[in-house]
Amino acid sequence: MFKKLKIENFKIWQDTGNIRMAPITLFFGTNSSGKSSIGQFLMMLKQTVESPDRKAVFYPGGKNSAVQLGSYKEMVFHRNPELKMSFEYQWEVVDTLKIKDSLSGTNYSGDALTFNSQIGLDTKDQQSLLVDNFKYIITDKNNNVSMSIGMKRRPESKSEYKVESSKYVLKRKQGRGWSPGAPVRFYGFPDEVVAYHQNADFVQELNLLHEKLFRSLFYLGPLRTRAERLYSWTGIEPESVGYSGENTVAAILAARNRRISLGYKRPTKPFEEIIALKLKDMELIEDFKVNPISEQRQEYEVKIRTKGSKDWVDLPDVGIGVSQVLPVLVQCFYAPANSIIIMEQPEIHLHPSAQAALADVMIDVISSREDGKDRNIQLIIETHSEHFLRRLQRRIAENKVLQDNVSAYFASVSKAPAKLESLQIDEYGNIFNWPEHFFGDEMGDITGQAKAAMEKRIQMSKTKEDTLNE
Repeated sequence: MFKKLKIENFKIWQDTGNIRMAPITLFFGTNSSGKSSIGQFLMMLKQTVESPDRKAVFYPGGKNSAVQLGSYKEMVFHRNPELKMSFEYQWEVVDTLKIKDSLSGTNYSGDALTFNSQIGLDTKDQQSLLVDNFKYIITDKNNNVSMSIGMKRRPESKSEYKVESSKYVLKRKQGRGWSPGAPVRFYGFPDEVVAYHQNADFVQELNLLHEKLFRSLFYLGPLRTRAERLYSWTGIEPESVGYSGENTVAAILAARNRRISLGYKRPTKPFEEIIALKLKDMELIEDFKVNPISEQRQEYEVKIRTKGSKDWVDLPDVGIGVSQVLPVLVQCFYAPANSIIIMEQPEIHLHPSAQAALADVMIDVISSREDGKDRNIQLIIETHSEHFLRRLQRRIAENKVLQDNVSAYFASVSKAPAKLESLQIDEYGNIFNWPEHFFGDEMGDITGQAKAAMEKRIQMSKTKEDTLNE
């Protein structure tokens, strides 16, 4: 789970500032305000981690990628190729990281890792993307630094780097006088670092922990696939519902043997029942089921019974809101423990009351348990919904969700450069720093309507009076 994030010189963001990442982290803002860019940046890093090209510093994406960001010049702030892109994030490790110096016998441990890096184009050819430096910082629960280690590029060199550490003494092997080589992608220590030193084996574990972090990241876009009457499933378990929810029904079928609890000491229920329950809580349906067409065919149909009806109908025959929110619910409960889920506009096509109820679902998601353990899910949500936020405020006041478990930011482009403002939410759910026209100019509309109505009444009265005088 991410604990904090900071990005500099990426797309619209010269500097996001330090972003506190909570189990539920929300980003609001007007269109083209840069709120989507934050999730896009994280997805680009995921794509890079999963790319087979170990030498590619960034993989901006291809035809079937979650994000397609183009060249470095297209993604850097103000499209200025001379600028360096910098970023830093901290995340909790699932199991305490333990490192022992094989030479001194000293033990080092930590519960969180902080990673920072600076990337830029080669100043000579303006084509090659280079890692200027990166660093890992290992900290305990109180944020005390146990040790740090990283790599830094030597001046005027494209491929020569030196390894730097703090609170941990690296010892070079005799006869190893060459440079340890360039990093792997944007974050990784190359094998030469281990070969170069007597006591640097642990850096490979740092590489793996970083890769594990981004492999736990899932993305669901704002436009989900349309509902179908028949769905095929061959029995393969999908990794996720897909970027557009195309694997939603397959995920439901693959998870039929799983049981989920919505909180500590709450009863476990079959996966499909949990999805049906949440749809019912949002007052979108009365019941829900996935049926095979026949034993001889690998095809299934999704049947819905709407509120107040006794008839079962196919998924395409109900409102589009159900088919659009279904991938959201399935992804939230289908993702494995310790997952991070990025979602854009999960509330799209939902009635305001259902948007508010969706916030309750998200609280259930971060509270959910499986096999007797917390699922430890983090939700990073870009949304336009006032109703979603208002429900979270209410639940904070009611102690249904901890204040610290919600973090909200507003992206503003009213002044250059763009600014990401943290919304200050207190323990009573109050927000003390509402940005101007946060959800439109409601008071302006009310005042304008009242003024126009008064003027219309005056005009109608005058017209009536003139008619009588004639």
